[in-house]
Amino acid sequence: MNLGLLDLRVVESSAFIAAPLAGLTLAQFGADVIHIDNIGGGIDYGRLPLMPSGRSLYWTSLNKAKRSIAIDLRRPEGRELVQALVTAPGENGGILLTNIVSKWLDHAALAKTRPDLITCMIEGNQDGTTAVDYTVNAATGYPAMTGPGSIDAPVNHVLPAWDIACAFQAALAISAAADRRRRTGAGAELRLALSDVAFTMLSHLGLATEAQLLGEARPSLGNHIYGAFGRDFATADGKRIMVAGISAAQWTTLVKSCGIEAEIAALEARLGKRFANESDRFDARDAIAELVAAWCAARTLAEIQPLFDANRVCWGPYRTTPDLMANDPRVGPANPVWETLDPAGIGPHRAAGTPLRASGEARGAQAPAPLLGQHTDDILLGVLGLSSAAVGKLHDTGVVAGPEKDPTQAG
Repeated sequence: MNLGLLDLRVVESSAFIAAPLAGLTLAQFGADVIHIDNIGGGIDYGRLPLMPSGRSLYWTSLNKAKRSIAIDLRRPEGRELVQALVTAPGENGGILLTNIVSKWLDHAALAKTRPDLITCMIEGNQDGTTAVDYTVNAATGYPAMTGPGSIDAPVNHVLPAWDIACAFQAALAISAAADRRRRTGAGAELRLALSDVAFTMLSHLGLATEAQLLGEARPSLGNHIYGAFGRDFATADGKRIMVAGISAAQWTTLVKSCGIEAEIAALEARLGKRFANESDRFDARDAIAELVAAWCAARTLAEIQPLFDANRVCWGPYRTTPDLMANDPRVGPANPVWETLDPAGIGPHRAAGTPLRASGEARGAQAPAPLLGQHTDDILLGVLGLSSAAVGKLHDTGVVAGPEKDPTQAG
């Protein structure tokens, strides 16, 4: 999908999740993202899960829609090639996205060649010290309130939420800096710390202020939704569903669908609460949950689903990921967000493009993740303008490589 980024060229030198996901986001909006790969692959290239071919589903999923150039980054000649790619002339280039600290990719040094350079460095902490999503999350307080967690028995969630949020912040920041450069000609040195993303989100969601002004640590609530009514419930056939009654409409449709209006009215009178108020529903969550639990336990999922859907209850069944991919129409062929890709060594499968749907905008097909060095020659010839002889010499001396050096293609 092209929403104004088709004329941007972004050089990405990255690992882990946040930076590659930022690059993927930009690529899915039309940017030409060139992924710098070590010959033979970097630290992510063999990360689990793996196909029998040895190709990583992790790496190929994060590097869809990008181009790959394979360079020996240990050699000065290889590093000079990357510097040349980052600072190559043309109004669409001069953008670097990275989370790898290296003096040879320092903004100030590169900006001497290209003053309008835009760089975005993703860091662990604001002071430059190392951190990953899981170590940052440990400091947020969330593991002490996730499920049955406590500060003495924390529960880690498995979603790398701070990496994801950081990636989208980085993509937005690069887009904004590129827009400003179009208007003013000014470059930008952008730095984004993973911990800053997490801790500022605590502020945006009120948890930081709650801690400062009320001096309270939010308790763990099991599977209850904080501040309103919502929880998981078991059905008669052993399935589990999640039900949310956060808004007034969601609450009303839930009570109506379960046919518990009289019981709810009696509960309000006994407790002196008005369940039209979210906070009152939250205070009485256990008592309300008993009523909903009894109703769900007397019915199968097949009985509950049509009734809840007809009344527009906010609910959903718990699924495994294989169950989701096999049975949920939201990830099926009718949803244009999903398309079939067939990357080498992986096989055909449904893969997601950008979740954004823009009226009147063609989505276009995205390319599958490349092999290492699949676009090496195209980039050297087309971006740097090297001659065929010069490119051949770089191959002969081992400074660059094409897809034939991808270790998953051996034999």
